[in-house]
Amino acid sequence: MTTFTVWKFEDPYGADRAASVIQHAAGEGLIKVLNHAVVRWPVGASRPSTDNVHEDTWRGTGWGALWGMLIGALFFVPVVGGIAGAAVGAISRALHGTGITKEQLEKIRTTLTEGTSALFLVSDEGNLDRLGERFHGVHMKLVDTNLTDEERQVLLETFGGAR
Repeated sequence: MTTFTVWKFEDPYGADRAASVIQHAAGEGLIKVLNHAVVRWPVGASRPSTDNVHEDTWRGTGWGALWGMLIGALFFVPVVGGIAGAAVGAISRALHGTGITKEQLEKIRTTLTEGTSALFLVSDEGNLDRLGERFHGVHMKLVDTNLTDEERQVLLETFGGAR
């Protein structure tokens, strides 16, 4: 099953470190990463910066467009009155059918703040037990996912992420 997760880290480069762990684990066959993006917001920066990685060229094109639209609407549209709400509404309509809701977008937008970072991950076929070992002691928070409540609980227990 393809899984969409967003993990928050309490420092601007935690998501970069987590992405590196994920890439190494993928190289060892512990997880199949379809695509991921890193958003980092250093202290003092007026807005976050982002990197997206195309895991393979064919799929990467579609996900790159999704990351650009999603992250751009969440963090680069001015947060003035109704403009932010309208942008989130427009992006949620554009993402209809992906399983990502307007409520999830709002939650992601308000959770990521200056001095934090996030890893947006689309994955499949993961060995959660072995992958979870790689993240032992890493402080991260599961912001959102398309998993069921039961699957989400297993994920949190395996990775020790707060909710």
